Amino acid sequence: MITSTQLRVGMLVLYNGKPHRVATVMHRTPGNLRGFVQAKLVNIESGSNQEVRFSTDDKMERAVLDEHKLQFSYKSADTYHFMNTESYEMIELSGEILGDNAGYLIDGMMITAEYFQGRVVGIQPPMFVELAVKETTPNIKGAAVQNTSKPAILETGLEIKVPPYIEEGDKVRIDTRTGDFVERV
Repeated sequence: MITSTQLRVGMLVLYNGKPHRVATVMHRTPGNLRGFVQAKLVNIESGSNQEVRFSTDDKMERAVLDEHKLQFSYKSADTYHFMNTESYEMIELSGEILGDNAGYLIDGMMITAEYFQGRVVGIQPPMFVELAVKETTPNIKGAAVQNTSKPAILETGLEIKVPPYIEEGDKVRIDTRTGDFVERV
């Protein structure tokens, strides 16, 4: 058990019996009133978030997540198939559980799966992934140099913004934490 004043960004806690990740936390002491902790909690299972106000002496339980390495095998319809590299068990996950991370998955990729009470509640892909550009507008030679970007659709169907010099067939590195273009590979 921890008090609300011990909350830190990234910490996992049980709130209303469900696992939540702390996104923001701010300790406030307004004038001569009692202090409180304002926190933004993201439900790991559903992805919803909410602002919560705790008194400074509120207690909560830390959530414990198990982590296992999974290897992405293939996708069929809206189901993604993984193999647990420790037990060689095949695991099916829905696109709903994967969320935005589904756009970064390529065959053979190793990811970290987060388990809560024996069930997968989320995944963490590698920090950077390299994907091929499948579709984008052509680069105009001799056009004025501008700090602009254009949309590009990658091999997984993910759409991102890339610099104007990127062409179809190029491989690009993407930061999976933000979904931003990093560099051409």
